[in-house]
Amino acid sequence: SPELFILCALKLGLSEVGLFRTVIFISMIKCFFSSVSFLTCTMSSKCVCVIGNPFPFRAVLFLDKAEDIHNGYQSLISEINKPGTNYLLRIANRLYGEKTFTFLATFIDSCQKFYHAKLEQLDFSRAAEDSRKHINFWVEEKTEGKIQNLLAQGVVDSMTKLVLVNAIYFKGNWATQFNKDCTVERQFKINKTESKPVQMMFKEAKFNMSYIADFQTKILDLSYVDNETSMIILLPDEIQDNSTELTYEKLIEWINPETMDYREVEVFLPRFKLEETYDLKPVLRSMGMADAFDSYKVDLSGMSASNDLVLSEVVHKSFVEVNEKGTEAAAATVVVFRTLCARILPQFTADHPFLFFIRHNKTGNILFYGRFCSP
Repeated sequence: SPELFILCALKLGLSEVGLFRTVIFISMIKCFFSSVSFLTCTMSSKCVCVIGNPFPFRAVLFLDKAEDIHNGYQSLISEINKPGTNYLLRIANRLYGEKTFTFLATFIDSCQKFYHAKLEQLDFSRAAEDSRKHINFWVEEKTEGKIQNLLAQGVVDSMTKLVLVNAIYFKGNWATQFNKDCTVERQFKINKTESKPVQMMFKEAKFNMSYIADFQTKILDLSYVDNETSMIILLPDEIQDNSTELTYEKLIEWINPETMDYREVEVFLPRFKLEETYDLKPVLRSMGMADAFDSYKVDLSGMSASNDLVLSEVVHKSFVEVNEKGTEAAAATVVVFRTLCARILPQFTADHPFLFFIRHNKTGNILFYGRFCSP
């Protein structure tokens, strides 16, 4: 079952040292990322931990049973990638290896078996730039053109031996769409003294909504068509950053549909687009994964008998667009290894910073995490 993989992704996103808090702390402002994308890419590399050294990864991933996580991912992907849905949600994985470098068959087989990530051989040693463009084209294709230039110039070079790539793409239409004629310019309060204009959408309909008094936060569940996916919005009463107090246990409790009221609500939500790129090396170091970047401590012998690989780059790039029709979102993560070197109705007015999540409702998996704080 996918439950263990989902729990792991939630912990990765929302633990005290998780990606969400750490990314917000480092970026200090808006953020958008997919812990599923990152976890998938990292777990692909963690296939080596069956025969290698898992501890640099375990500190971040909270893992004790890697095999269960791998199997859970298979179940999750079968559910997410099923045909016939009214939304587009696709996850794809790929390995790119230096053609002159020998990888262990156990590593290649595990990545193919658990993550459907086949190994494609490239000539990094003599054609690094062409290899970079080739990888970027694959990511762009898998994300419908939304993630471009994932690997910037210089990220791969002649010393690159392996690149692990995951791409995730989502597009869904609202179950109840916003009327474009009702979209007007309004002020969005960035902080207590500064505001910026936004195109504020409006609709009145029935939604699941709740209020967490202890945290002075409204929660709204905006469903996409067929209610298979949702955008969950956490809106504090005042301009404040409540991300540091959010844990995965609290989030799961708060967004449980059974604890929310289904009621008529007037919703004001800005039309917005976020495009973010993260160098996750400082993020992972601060989360306890510093050893993976240390050639004297890391053991990636499960990948290759030569045992001279070291983690050098972890890049995550994401995109989300929210408009009257629905939401389009994408994310990609790459891990690079080198050889050593007016009626009185409840109102939900998102006119100040808020957190948002895109959830696959049947599995309960949070696909994307975000914070919008400025147009």
